[in-house]
Amino acid sequence: MAHGIGTIMEARDVDSGSLWGSGMSHLGDVRPGSDTRCAPRAFLRSDAASVSLNGPWQFTVHASDPVDAGIPAFACADFDTTGWSAISVPGHWVLQGHGSPIYTNVRYPFPIDPPYVPDENPTGDYRLVFTVPSDVAATERVRLRFDGVESLATVWLNGEEIGWFTGSRLPTEFDVTDHFVAGDNVLAVRVNQWSAASYLEDQDQWWLPGIFRDVTLLGRPAGGVEDADVTADFDPDTGTGTLTVEVIGTYPVTVSLPELGLTQTWSGPGDAAPLQVGVVQAWSAETPRLYDLTLASPGETVALRVGFRRIEIIRDRLLVNGRPLTFRGVNRHESHPDLGRVFDEAFVVRDLHLMKRHHINAIRFAHQPPHPRNLELCDELGFWVVGECDLETHGFSDIDWQDNPSDDPQWRPALLDRIARTVERDKNHPCVVLWSLGNESGTGRNLAEMAAWVHDRDPSRPVHYEGDYDGAYTDVYSRMYPTLEEIRSLCDQQTMPVYETGPAEGARQRARPFVLCEYAHAMGNGPGALADYEELIDRYDRLHGGFVWEWRDHGLRTHTPEGIEFFGYGGDFGEKVHDGTFIMDGLVLSDGTPSPALAELAAVWVPVRLTFDGSDLVVENRRHSRGTQDLMLTWTLDADGVAVDDGSLPLPEIAPGGSARIALPAPSLAVGPGERWLIVSASLTGDEPWAEAGFVVSTAQRRVAEAVPRRVATDAAVLAAATFGSDGSLTSWRGLAVRGPQLELWRAPTENDRLAGQGSYETADPALTNGRGDPKAPSSASRWYTRGLDRLRHRILSVEESTTGRVQRVRTMAAAGGVGVDSTFTWTARADGLHLRCVVVPFGAWDCTWPRLGVRFDLPASVAEGDVSWFGTGPRESYSDSSAAARVGRFRSTLDDLDVVYARPQETGHRPGLRDLQVGPLTIATVVRQGRRPGFQLSRHTAQDLSVAGHPHELPTSENVYLYLDLAQHGLGSRSCGPDVLPRHALWPQAGEFEIVLR
Repeated sequence: MAHGIGTIMEARDVDSGSLWGSGMSHLGDVRPGSDTRCAPRAFLRSDAASVSLNGPWQFTVHASDPVDAGIPAFACADFDTTGWSAISVPGHWVLQGHGSPIYTNVRYPFPIDPPYVPDENPTGDYRLVFTVPSDVAATERVRLRFDGVESLATVWLNGEEIGWFTGSRLPTEFDVTDHFVAGDNVLAVRVNQWSAASYLEDQDQWWLPGIFRDVTLLGRPAGGVEDADVTADFDPDTGTGTLTVEVIGTYPVTVSLPELGLTQTWSGPGDAAPLQVGVVQAWSAETPRLYDLTLASPGETVALRVGFRRIEIIRDRLLVNGRPLTFRGVNRHESHPDLGRVFDEAFVVRDLHLMKRHHINAIRFAHQPPHPRNLELCDELGFWVVGECDLETHGFSDIDWQDNPSDDPQWRPALLDRIARTVERDKNHPCVVLWSLGNESGTGRNLAEMAAWVHDRDPSRPVHYEGDYDGAYTDVYSRMYPTLEEIRSLCDQQTMPVYETGPAEGARQRARPFVLCEYAHAMGNGPGALADYEELIDRYDRLHGGFVWEWRDHGLRTHTPEGIEFFGYGGDFGEKVHDGTFIMDGLVLSDGTPSPALAELAAVWVPVRLTFDGSDLVVENRRHSRGTQDLMLTWTLDADGVAVDDGSLPLPEIAPGGSARIALPAPSLAVGPGERWLIVSASLTGDEPWAEAGFVVSTAQRRVAEAVPRRVATDAAVLAAATFGSDGSLTSWRGLAVRGPQLELWRAPTENDRLAGQGSYETADPALTNGRGDPKAPSSASRWYTRGLDRLRHRILSVEESTTGRVQRVRTMAAAGGVGVDSTFTWTARADGLHLRCVVVPFGAWDCTWPRLGVRFDLPASVAEGDVSWFGTGPRESYSDSSAAARVGRFRSTLDDLDVVYARPQETGHRPGLRDLQVGPLTIATVVRQGRRPGFQLSRHTAQDLSVAGHPHELPTSENVYLYLDLAQHGLGSRSCGPDVLPRHALWPQAGEFEIVLR
């Protein structure tokens, strides 16, 4: 371990060409901090005395850095703080009434003029008066620890400068033994929002300055443990464990692992040797078995929780405990709608439990180390973790990576410092299985040196960095947002060059484990094609899964001047440079509401997959290390959405990677009246920390009997319940105002519809479909707007009346266009209700997809006073490329709960395959036509209303409810930052028909 710390301390001594002398501002200093910082070390639980300095501090903010030579007056005891306010630490000052947050994705919100930053530089002065507790003061040394400050902090204690530091999401310690006094002490911290270090922290997130993690005074006892490095190795062949412990501190040191009967005392560092501990239970994300370890020196005892596991790469496979590892993970920023990046344990625990319940087994902490307690929770609950360094220089891509810190020698000490502080803090966590050098920082010598340092410091874990396209210094091949074609080419017969490489480098990458560090952009209503990606992950051994972008929307809770709450995104806080809604790209909404995409993810990522094969159920255990002994199987038989029979099935113990066939019960296959569905579920037999017994882990359904269609005679008397207008449209049914039908091709664009992140499948240009993408390719929504699909106009061609119905023919076109759709709406009165058959035929040379193919009915708002019930797909919205979570059943909801309140209003609420619908007094049934049924959507707003509103509260007050019946909708895709809708899910202009019945 000493060699690791020595290496980074040596790196600090490299002449960085500091631009400022002592006592001056460090804003343009590329060094990571002052030489007074202590060497990085692990986050350890200790019995040594300490005191938290969290709480209210005195605070004031300046529009720019008040560059003071020498000691700022506010650091002195007699300084008058009249006019200052109280601020919470940890916290961000822009979330506590001082200035405003800024959101950018790639762009820096200041000129790219490294290492300089503008004079307009919000600067916060913090001041705390405190007394050092006697138990802390009595220790040999006293340290001051900051766990996170954005972005540059200079620290004074009792008027003396202690030092300065950068690295916003990394810990820093100072020795303050010679600076504190008995009685009142004055701790002063000046925090600059912008500094040279800001060029290294261009992550896709809010810029939120301030002291946002814990501040702690640590007593360091004589004879203590300075640092500890614990490696708990597991031999998958023998099931035995080996414990390797390196301690920096005072000897003798006693190592105790009581559960395994281990106690070993070393009189000096030379005595330390690997300890064989016999047979152990291995740690994994599914079986997070931890053992309590203590290290006792003469003056201190530290406690760690260790997990025995082995990570290795053999050829093109990434293995843990001898078995291939598949990441079914998410990228996760630290984000709270009220606190920003401030850690709230209860909030984080809820998130982690929600992840476990949705079969997420891995987290890439994008793009910086999280609060240290977060990793302890990952150890305890079980997650594979990619530990990522606090580094991103993405904005340099705007100037072709000129002067990029990743390849500039003057930045070398800062980059080495950041990776060392990451690894040293988190090295003892079994959950961390990959070290990542950072994100989207181009490539260069400094990244290569970071990788070399990690390889030397911790050979037990591979190194990851997506931007190393040549595979020059990393261990796994990583890609963001590849198309399915690119994945197939990389893992199978090569059909395209390996991304951004030459032949030799491409061959090297094709021989390595392959990880999708980001894919399936979960922005707004989306992503689509999760099941398509999972099919390839299942197919190719060297494809080790990946991480969906991302876990949570980052909206900040704010209010209109009238007090209406909403979640703000880029531009909502007066930013001059911002990236709008791109911060709202999570599987969970800002308020913690799971999106339908999270349910889709869970359905695709089921750890135990259930499928039907003839009269058998096939159970496939897709887990890494856990059998099926914790599960039970049950079945239910539904008739027209109502359960008519149920039972249980025997479930043998199936080893990880194995499968079994189980005979289905004969009653479940019996044909009876109505549409019959067999549902089989696998549920927990006992409680887990994240779910109670009975929680459904996996489910599958199969239709075992179709509803028998009936021929219904015409009945002219039914027409008496209907009123038609002179244009042939329905105006009322059984006294209820009903206006329609009207052909509708428009949907409110989703974020994936709006944004053109990669090439489109809608063009014949192969340059736009080869996986490289073309940011200039128009988005789907821009094509739809250009063709006028949001402003269709209708012309009645004819209306024919008979004793049993009406036939209305309508031509629909957009202004300034020569293409359109001819529709025929045929009303027929029959004994079971009023039938409507809709037939649509496009004409002209259409050259773009359609958002939807359906009709709209306008209903009075009164129908929304009660619940809506339906028999069809549900319970959530679903689309052609996002339907794994949908099942057929009978469901009930309020009208408003049918829609998802996305941060920016957009398409939501589509539920295909409708059988019947009850809304207020209106009942609608569907008839199968050409093997298809329409879907439905109910909303208080039209698709056009939703299209123009920037936030939910901006939607107009509505006196209607709008019912859409859709034969089809365009898929969702992932084009906001990934591939477009797959061809088979794209809705191209087409003829179609469907039939409904009003009852």
